[in-house]
Amino acid sequence: TVVGTNAFRLYEGELGIRLPLGGMANTGDIDIAQFERLSVALQDQVDPGLAETFSTLKFAPVPGLDRGRTWRWAQGGSGQLVEFLTPAFGNESVRELPALGVCAQALNYLNFLIAEPIFAAAIYRSGILIQVPRPERFAVHKLIVADRRREGAGSLKSAKDREQAAYLIEVMAEDRPDDLARAYTAAMAVGPRWREHIVNSLDRMAYTKAVLKELVT
Repeated sequence: TVVGTNAFRLYEGELGIRLPLGGMANTGDIDIAQFERLSVALQDQVDPGLAETFSTLKFAPVPGLDRGRTWRWAQGGSGQLVEFLTPAFGNESVRELPALGVCAQALNYLNFLIAEPIFAAAIYRSGILIQVPRPERFAVHKLIVADRRREGAGSLKSAKDREQAAYLIEVMAEDRPDDLARAYTAAMAVGPRWREHIVNSLDRMAYTKAVLKELVT
């Protein structure tokens, strides 16, 4: 499942909208996520392996703290970065994704994002189908991760997270209110840490907070 801003861009076709020009739709990264257990259960591998494919496309592994366990690949010259992610349920370590032949950074809350994905059309030659998160889950997940970003460089990404969440919530409150309400109430019901992150983000987003409050009352 393609996640992050590249998934956000593909909601134009899914939601019948035109994204505004600006920073909220700009990115130099491609983020790909898969459930670790699914990767193991598939008992299959891509052929050729992604490492070989990346090498052909002039991508090189980005060194990490865990030697020999690469989850980020950078393309020389273009600066394009591909990152592999997988859900964590506590320990955010680097895990293996056997089906893809790569490692992935495990992240908490990612399971909510990539559950029940959908297909979206990407404009490339005659067009291709890309698996992306449901837009309502994407929006709520952005509220969570915005509050988890660290200070400093992370604060810019946090602002972008809130901007994307606000945009999707405003659109979906009009066109898909039931989908949005279900995703929001489901996330709020998971536990106190989930609620804390969502509430902390919404406390900085007065209009979005009001939209969601009206939606679920």
